Amino acid sequence: MQQPTEHIYRNARLADGRTVDIVVADGLITSIDPSVALVPDTPDVGATDLGGWLVLPAMAEPHAHVDKALTSEAVPNPTGDLQGAIRAWIAAAEQGVFTHHDMVRRVELALEKLLLNGVTAVRSHINTGERGGVAHLRAAREAADRFAGVMHVEFVALVHTPMTGPGSEGNVRSLYECADEGIDLMGGCPHLEPDGVGSIDVALQAARDTATRVDLHVDETLDASMLTLRDLARRVIETGFEASVTASHCVSLGMQMPEVQREVAALVAEAGISIVTLPQTNLFLQGRGHPTATPRGLTAIRPLVEAGVVVAAGGDNVQDPFNLVGRSDPLETAALLIMAGHVLPDDAYEMVSNNARRTMGLPPVRFESGDPADFVAIDAPSIRGAIADAPADRVVVHGGAVVARSSTDRWTGV
Repeated sequence: MQQPTEHIYRNARLADGRTVDIVVADGLITSIDPSVALVPDTPDVGATDLGGWLVLPAMAEPHAHVDKALTSEAVPNPTGDLQGAIRAWIAAAEQGVFTHHDMVRRVELALEKLLLNGVTAVRSHINTGERGGVAHLRAAREAADRFAGVMHVEFVALVHTPMTGPGSEGNVRSLYECADEGIDLMGGCPHLEPDGVGSIDVALQAARDTATRVDLHVDETLDASMLTLRDLARRVIETGFEASVTASHCVSLGMQMPEVQREVAALVAEAGISIVTLPQTNLFLQGRGHPTATPRGLTAIRPLVEAGVVVAAGGDNVQDPFNLVGRSDPLETAALLIMAGHVLPDDAYEMVSNNARRTMGLPPVRFESGDPADFVAIDAPSIRGAIADAPADRVVVHGGAVVARSSTDRWTGV
């Protein structure tokens, strides 16, 4: 049977109010034109009617932990804070709670939830180190293979501490083992290291040696004396590191005085570092030692944006010891950006869609000729309305093809 060379998504309503037909071919948008609807279907042209639903750039998840996802019941966090979550996870791993089969199943479910909600690109940190080696990465890769062609998935080697000094040899070795297994980015947590700058240098060097990129957990703390984001920016500039660098969390930047925020933001912009803020998990974990005027645990979003930094937002942990809830829906993240970060709705959606794509090295979707044909149609009146109500009724398009669809049937007796 002959396959259509083009596909038309008819009756699509863009955020600016226009109702258009989106023509796609070879994974790209070729035209946006109301008059295309007059062209009859042919064997070379397929068509899908979107029914006037709002069509937006596909969402992306720039910071997940799919190897940990959906373990809240199996790995309780009795204290609720970051250290409690870390201790609970390490204890469960040492007790053999996680099997290969279980992890593959959970990663598949985590990715499926994201896809159904309109996410077509995912970056996930995966635990590695001397204790566990590449076991988590292999399980995650096996699960991600199921989504080949329908979702872009990339992985970060989140290495155990320490990365420098005594006891670091096995952890550093695991970074290179992950590279042999096809890891996409080098990770780590410099603010938890005895030598934060040294660990940054290890990550940058490992990325150079293996032709990968870098995404570090940075300053996931409300301690204003901790500011390794500044160190990271300086080392990227001083070493001339050319591959992309992402700094996730950067919570302590939000605790600095405005002049320090502006100074660090300018350095981050000069270094070309992207920032990922993670409101869900950081609202849950941070601030437990501040019973009065509890800080919100977010980075300094506005100064970073004003400096020209690409700031994205992600969901981070989902239903695990680090975040007991979470719906695997970037619209939930966007809503928290509005409420806790005072970000306007259109900007919040940009942070969970095009800015998240940019962070991952993917081109944005502006609904112009040549753009990737990655978008989501959602039964909502506007971007604000989509974030507010988060309707489950969605059609997800990746590479020009429908890859997921969900619908609801609601009824009242009124």
